[in-house]
Amino acid sequence: MKIKIWGCRGSIPSPGSSTLRYGGNTTCVELTSAGGKTIVVDAGSGIRILGKMLLKNRDRQELCLMLTHSHWDHLMGFPFFMPAYFTRFKINICGGPNAKSSLKSYLQQQMSPPYFPVDFSVMKASFTFDCVCSNSSQSPHGIEIFDIPISHPNGGYGFKFRENGKNFVFLTDNEFNYPHEGGSSRSEYVEFCRGADLLIHDAQYTDEEYKSTKGWGHSTYVAAIDLATEAAVKQLVLFHHDPDRTDDDLDHQTDHCRSLIAKTGVDVECRAAFEGMEIEV
Repeated sequence: MKIKIWGCRGSIPSPGSSTLRYGGNTTCVELTSAGGKTIVVDAGSGIRILGKMLLKNRDRQELCLMLTHSHWDHLMGFPFFMPAYFTRFKINICGGPNAKSSLKSYLQQQMSPPYFPVDFSVMKASFTFDCVCSNSSQSPHGIEIFDIPISHPNGGYGFKFRENGKNFVFLTDNEFNYPHEGGSSRSEYVEFCRGADLLIHDAQYTDEEYKSTKGWGHSTYVAAIDLATEAAVKQLVLFHHDPDRTDDDLDHQTDHCRSLIAKTGVDVECRAAFEGMEIEV
């Protein structure tokens, strides 16, 4: 599997001179299978640039768009995803167990008056909304996909992708130390991540910030480290950066994470996600 980050910012896009290196676009991650199939996770503002790239590649005309949940920062880029406007593209919209009954209405609603000037019906791609990627070894993409409920206001799902014996776990917007309705237990998250080759996890807050943001649906970077070390993952990528976090802040945060991991004696590589980051698993 090849993973590329197109957006890793949390809550709201944060462009500007202080976010040039890590990027200011919200969540969008591209996964390419060994067989060349495309899976896109979330439609934050980063999906706009991904769409422009896909338009130039005539060999990639079908993709699976998996949505973790329906909060604005994870859907806001969809109306600007240009492949959705062309008949040559087939887009399979996927999610958790209730995806078929909910995702289409979410996407249509954000493009309805008075929120957006172009109606969903203008999109000419072929859409399917019956793709439910729920703990099944049967996948049209050649990748096994497993889901787990995230601990987040209004719910949602995290995903594990498995191909050729390698595991990539994506858990954004997951406050796993706080019991949001419908979320899983800490032990379940540990087992879901156990031994993963790559874990991308929400790390929005510092411990100090968390004193006033507890219950908002996001983890601290120290909590993400705790999960990664307890689950003995091979690589941790810090994700969903706070919109106020500067490039220098993220440099310091990553250095601090590495020092904390070193003290545990567990061999976990740690990096902060940045736009354009590519990882092969």
